[in-house]
Amino acid sequence: MATAIISGVAIFINAMFMIGTAPSVYTFQKNILAATAIMLIILIGARYAKDKNFNQLKSLTRKDWRNLGIIGLIGGSIPFLLFFNGLAMIQGTTGAAIHKSMFIFVAIFAFFFLKEKPTKWIVPIALIIFTGNYLIVNPDLTTASLGHILILIATIFWAAENTFSKHVVKKISGTTIAFGRMFFGSIFILLYLAATGQVGSVTLIGAEQWLQLGIAVLFLVGYLLTWYNGIKHIPISLATSILLIGAPVTTLLNYLFLNQGVTVYQIAGSSLVLFGIAAWIYVHKRSEKKSGSILQKTLQSIRN
Repeated sequence: MATAIISGVAIFINAMFMIGTAPSVYTFQKNILAATAIMLIILIGARYAKDKNFNQLKSLTRKDWRNLGIIGLIGGSIPFLLFFNGLAMIQGTTGAAIHKSMFIFVAIFAFFFLKEKPTKWIVPIALIIFTGNYLIVNPDLTTASLGHILILIATIFWAAENTFSKHVVKKISGTTIAFGRMFFGSIFILLYLAATGQVGSVTLIGAEQWLQLGIAVLFLVGYLLTWYNGIKHIPISLATSILLIGAPVTTLLNYLFLNQGVTVYQIAGSSLVLFGIAAWIYVHKRSEKKSGSILQKTLQSIRN
């Protein structure tokens, strides 16, 4: 839940801060600063709170580093580049609507690769949530273009990365995964910037931009730490659906601070999103109780 709220605030902030900055350069700056901040958190935690993340970082195997590299590639670099290039071709609201469909792809990946069993309610609840987001952003989905395709591919990449991270977090802590995603993602984006002749723009940062970057990175670090440590405890399909609370949060902030009017459609859409997520959580908890009841009966029969 905390991740969803942070996400909603972060989208609001990034929309204001990245104006006048090349998206790829801005993404690299945020990612590398976030990686540095998380590493400092790990080091300070090891020094003063006897946190085990630093010791885990030192003891990672070659396979663990490979997994972190994969997360950085498919989650921290490729989809960002696809997404922002796609946004340059279509309306931002349309891109946001496509991205919000990520929970559907995650549910599909989780079913095949993590064996998360969907309930009979998953389809109607998914339709309610998707309809709610459609009403909030009012996208133009009547046409198809390269921009639509790029953002859709980026969304699928992020869905795959979240599913893979859910598997990796069984062994590696969420904090370490967050660092790996930002660190390796920054390396891959830096290679892209070098190939496209944009490296020189990375260090062109004024005092005001440093302040803006600092605020954006603060929310990014909060998002990463709560997200990757949170998905360890709940199904990834449920986690990504809860993230959609961010859309109503962003709409509310636009209304409060940018004087953007809120339409009846946005109010209805926000209500549908919140209702759909609440229904999903309720169904998940009922499913857990039934599974626990079946397990208890099985164990009791074995004892008898």
